[in-house]
Amino acid sequence: MEQKETEEQGIEIGKKVKVWSVILLLGLVLFFVKQLVEHKVSSVSEFQTYLGSFGKIGPIVLVIIQALQVVVPILPGYLGCAAGAIGFGTATGFWCNYIGISLGSIIAFYIARKFGKKVVLTMFSEKEYQKWAEKISKKKSYDVFLFVATLLPLFPDDFLCYFSGAMKMNARKFIRIIVLGKPWCILAYSIGFGLIQ
Repeated sequence: MEQKETEEQGIEIGKKVKVWSVILLLGLVLFFVKQLVEHKVSSVSEFQTYLGSFGKIGPIVLVIIQALQVVVPILPGYLGCAAGAIGFGTATGFWCNYIGISLGSIIAFYIARKFGKKVVLTMFSEKEYQKWAEKISKKKSYDVFLFVATLLPLFPDDFLCYFSGAMKMNARKFIRIIVLGKPWCILAYSIGFGLIQ
């Protein structure tokens, strides 16, 4: 009975998190698009000047956006990596993206750990869940698979964070994998997009 209530809470919370995060993300995107249009930003240097006008809050906003895009995977993470590296430079962009994506990954893990598979299915389709569950069940070591997945671009990292929580993976092990595995792909994106400056 208690497990069923927790699963139902998970579905409700998953829906609420999704709705409010989408609203917040859309609000932030619309705000920045409006600002960019009003300021007639048409070059990288103008974009950097524009972001610089926000002062210390600019990088904090990027961290929040990157954390949210993991918790509610509606935007590809590389967009934030691009905005960070182009707008704040390679080093600051990297740190903002790394902190935001790592925090979002850990939050997603704990949401799934608390509410189980049902909350994962509010974020991802049953088909996707089954596809990855089958692939993962064939791996000798899920820990090694997860670490390699965090190193490589274009892997469904957001899904794997939720999946890891739902399968009750050891939290310390998960956090260690995220902290050690995440920076390399983000660093590659940051350097690549930083060259556009």
